[in-house]
Order: sequence, then structure tokens, then C-alpha cells
Amino acid sequence: MFSVETIDLVRIAGPHDVRRAAEAFHAIALAEGVRAAPAHDIADKRTPCDLEGNVLALDVFGWTDERAWWRNTRIALNSPLTSACRFESEPFWVSAKGFHTRQPNNYLKSIDLTNFESRAMTKAAIVVPVHLPFGQIGAVSFNPLDPAMTDLGDMFLRLGDAFGVYSRTFIASYVHAMGTMQALPPGSRLSKREVECLRWAAIGKTDLEISLIMSRSRATVRFHIHNASTKLNAVNRSQTLFKASQLGYISLNS
Repeated sequence: MFSVETIDLVRIAGPHDVRRAAEAFHAIALAEGVRAAPAHDIADKRTPCDLEGNVLALDVFGWTDERAWWRNTRIALNSPLTSACRFESEPFWVSAKGFHTRQPNNYLKSIDLTNFESRAMTKAAIVVPVHLPFGQIGAVSFNPLDPAMTDLGDMFLRLGDAFGVYSRTFIASYVHAMGTMQALPPGSRLSKREVECLRWAAIGKTDLEISLIMSRSRATVRFHIHNASTKLNAVNRSQTLFKASQLGYISLNS
């Protein structure tokens, strides 16, 4: 099932191509005995739509009103599937018995799996997190057509990586094709001084402390941070630091 040609089938070239790619994605999943549930942003209750505004989960992927998971406005907070996507970037499979990954991930052990089926709206699933620029997280879960199937270990080993490629291709190209505005304005490249000021600010230094460290006036430090904020279209200092970290200028892990 895995080939460059098949990957291209789920790649979206533009808004008019969304439905065709979704139908191809749906067919690939069904052929393996699972139904795909795509979300381009787990923090957004809206789910992918075609150019005419039709909900793909309902019109293409076959999730009926009775199982309309995207109508649950709290699913990003309540579902263990979406919770896990915040702590894992590679495909995994999960059931009420626990999470299963190719590499150990201790963060997943702390996720509550109580009432798993009602909260996850499935007994088991293979899940692909899709981490996108600026902190956006998409996800695709693959739920067995057979509701009695709860051990997905063999399927995960056989298809997990392929599902990962298809999911990332579909979600990333969907976000690119359907984006209505640029996340950043043109000319957002930061200068060396702006980055230096933001790096110190990221570890909690005040403008005065940064000015002493850099042997510059406090006004100069404020000028550089303000310029960085303007370039990144940020509304405050915190958002400036966040966007700068998402672009790789600074790290917030220190």
C-alpha cells in the first residue's frame, strides 16, 4: 500500500483538491479495515471541510451524526487521544489497557484512561500526531471497523509508519491549502540583537538586567524587543517569545 504514488493521492494541491484527497485517504484506510478521523487542529472544534464547507468527517470519512466526534467541544480536553498528541510526535496505538509506542514515552503513563471508550469514542485506535508550525497540533486516528477489535499491536507494527506518512501529508497540505492568511507578515526575519534580547528575556531577565548584560541602555533593549514583536505580529512579550521559539530563534526549555 505504501508508495510515492499513493502518498501523492492524499496530498492536497489547492482548495479545489481537498475532497479528492480526502476520498483517497478514506479509501486507503477502509482497505486496511479502519476508518480515519482527521483533525487539523485539536484545539479547534472545527474539523476539515472541503471548498464548499462540507464537513469531511461526515461527507467523506463516514462518521455519522451518532458518532460525530467533532461536535464535542471538549474533546481536546477530555479525550486521551488528543491529550497524548501533546506529548508524542510519532504514531502510537492505544486502548483502555494503555498506550503503545515504538520508543518509551513516560509522559503518556500519566494520562488518565478512565472511561476510555466513552471519552475516546472508540475501544482502540492507531493515532498519528501532526505537529505543525506555531504550536498547532493536528491528529488523525484510525479506528477499527470491527468494534470488537481492541488489540492493534500487529496492525500498528505493519501499518503505523505508513499511516504516519499519509496523515502528515494530508493534514499539512490541508492546512497549507486552506489557510486564509499568513501566520507571519513578510519581512519577519529577526536581527542578531533582537534575538539576543529575546534569549535573555526567555530566561526571565528584565529589560534592566538585559541592558546591563549587553552593555546597552534599557531603551535600546526595549526598542529591539518591540521591533521583534512587530515583525512577528505579536500582541505582547509572551507571544513574541512563543513565536520566536516556534521559528527556532530561541529556546524556551532553559
